[in-house]
Amino acid sequence: MDHPKNKKHDERSTLGYRAAVLLGCTALAATPTTLLAQDQITASAPVSSDADTTVLEPVYIDLNAYGDNDANSIVALGSSGGGRLSQNILDIPASVSVITAKEIQQRDAQTVEQVLDYTAGVTTDFYGSDDRFDFFKIRGFDAYTYRDGLPLGSAFGGVREEPYAFERVEVLKGADSTIYGVSDPGGTVNYVSKQPKRERFGEAYVTGGSFSHAEAGFDFGDNLTEDDTLSYRLTGKFRNADAEYDYSRDDETFVMGGFTWRPSDATRMTLIYDYLDTKGTPGGGGHPIGSDFDRSFFLGEPDYNYNDVNRNTVTWMFDHDFGSGLSFSSKARYTNADTGFGYAYVYEMVNDGDTIADRYYYGNDSSYDDFVIDAHFQYDTSFENVDSRTLAGLQYDTYSGSSDTYYAPAPGIDWTNPVYSGGPNYSGPYQSRKNEQKTTSLYLQQELTFADKVIASVGLRNDWLDLKQRNKLTGISESGDFSEFTARAGLTYRVTDEVSTYASYAQSVAPPSLGVDPERGEQYEVGVKYAPLAFPALLSASVYDLTKDNITVTNPATNMQETIGKSRVRGVDLEAKAELMNNISFTAAYSYMMSDIVEDGTSGNVGNQLSFVPNNVASLWVDYKLEGEGRRGDMTFGLGARYQSSYYFAEDNAISSDPNITFDAAFTYQVAENTTFQVNATNLFNEKYIAYGGYGADWYNQGRAVYATLRQTW
Repeated sequence: MDHPKNKKHDERSTLGYRAAVLLGCTALAATPTTLLAQDQITASAPVSSDADTTVLEPVYIDLNAYGDNDANSIVALGSSGGGRLSQNILDIPASVSVITAKEIQQRDAQTVEQVLDYTAGVTTDFYGSDDRFDFFKIRGFDAYTYRDGLPLGSAFGGVREEPYAFERVEVLKGADSTIYGVSDPGGTVNYVSKQPKRERFGEAYVTGGSFSHAEAGFDFGDNLTEDDTLSYRLTGKFRNADAEYDYSRDDETFVMGGFTWRPSDATRMTLIYDYLDTKGTPGGGGHPIGSDFDRSFFLGEPDYNYNDVNRNTVTWMFDHDFGSGLSFSSKARYTNADTGFGYAYVYEMVNDGDTIADRYYYGNDSSYDDFVIDAHFQYDTSFENVDSRTLAGLQYDTYSGSSDTYYAPAPGIDWTNPVYSGGPNYSGPYQSRKNEQKTTSLYLQQELTFADKVIASVGLRNDWLDLKQRNKLTGISESGDFSEFTARAGLTYRVTDEVSTYASYAQSVAPPSLGVDPERGEQYEVGVKYAPLAFPALLSASVYDLTKDNITVTNPATNMQETIGKSRVRGVDLEAKAELMNNISFTAAYSYMMSDIVEDGTSGNVGNQLSFVPNNVASLWVDYKLEGEGRRGDMTFGLGARYQSSYYFAEDNAISSDPNITFDAAFTYQVAENTTFQVNATNLFNEKYIAYGGYGADWYNQGRAVYATLRQTW
């Protein structure tokens, strides 16, 4: 029996075939044009010809599969669903953005923040030169991150991920804890790991550039057996570099290897190990409020300035198709990590006649072990004119970690003649905790498609959380149990085979802290999506109303956390990605966000806007390919611009940033058939503004960086 999704795929492909035939006939009367994204749009050799006529086989565009073209196209038309219900993005009743491996490489994104820079609804870089974490928000709220559908946690305070490890990065916008689990309402980011393929492939590259940047990397794989049952992939990246400020470093060792075993067409198992070791610095220490120093000027302490990560991860994936529409999938990951940072930072405004900046020492050492496993069954069936997909699963996560935090006054420093005084002599941590958390989750997703036009989906989930915390300084232990239920409902209507509209309601719940209630969110959203059959493109527009309750705040009278507060963000997201047939591709995004503090029982900020939430964010990246001629190879020119309006640094709305626009650029030259030379520049004109400041120190945005890469593929 054919699966329902296979039937839809065939019907959609037939329409794509018809559209392609019309395009082919039109092309016979026009000047020949080279097609872009050849791995996604495949034009076959002529099947027949005479002196006057050439008949081409039709162009075929696959609008259902996901991941197949991530290395060859910036347009992704399918979502992995976080390893659960994978489907065509047109059918999903939510706003989804996908950044493929090709787009990451085109823009030479060095960090996750840079990967997300051109994504609608996402704001980045609001802490400027503070390099400790990946700082980004989705629709005004901190985003939770996942890898292959398994939770990593909040990006704020977590490990900075290595983009070279991923085949794609998926951004699901809005509240939706039923898919991934506990998270904030703004949205989630899912990193999809590179996995072994059924074919031989590979690349190696070297990069050099700004701030003594020297880097080498490789990514290759092949089959170990002639029948393709066993394949491997090995990925690595090694960097020795500085940051843009004095007394800095930005070194990294990353290695990832995986094996995939396919004992039959119905069974697949993958094992991946990756190792990440970074030796960096947390930032330049800030600058006195109201000053205007060079970004390189360092007012921290050279002998106490580190930001180190050592992490080992093992991931296991298993899929089996029982036939007759029933399949089973499971993923598991074990992580062991040690992280730590320490630095001195400025806490002083510029005063007349006073050139001594007050400073503080701040540090943290943490370690944790985490094991998470997810398993689910999926059943696809059809009855009359209704296609059904049902998914039921279980997820279990056990976490154990320790954290010691240090804080102390540091000697002041004269910014007219800096003399460094060395590191701190802490008497001990001011906070030392041992945390344990166990989470058990049951979830159910049901999707019904009526007459291949209307798709109704419902998701239900319950998370049981068992939390324990021990204060290692006092010996006092606390514990708590939580049971949190979330739901979502969506309706998608396929207007045509290229256009769909949707409406949805979704809930979220953030992981709670002991002593306070969990933060809950809900979102209403309507939108439209358009994926033309004629060329690879995806255009989307959405309007949403997002609310977060039980916001955790600190009562200044008791210095205790309380769940008092409610905030709301209403907005519009517009996004377009396309690869046109005149050698032009582009990514465009615009977001309007209006945030509002509805309730705030401690600070009196009702009616104010949320911090770090600009009202307007826009971006555009355009690539143009000039085809080679004679000895000259292909040349690709890329130019991007990112704009954001001003945003407030805190909820009191006393101080704000300036509106700003930054430009990025890229140039690639095809030296030989499999060899390219690429140059990328971020913040091309070195635009400078205060990304965060006014409350102790100013932190500038990242300055201009230029990198050149020589890449060999096979």
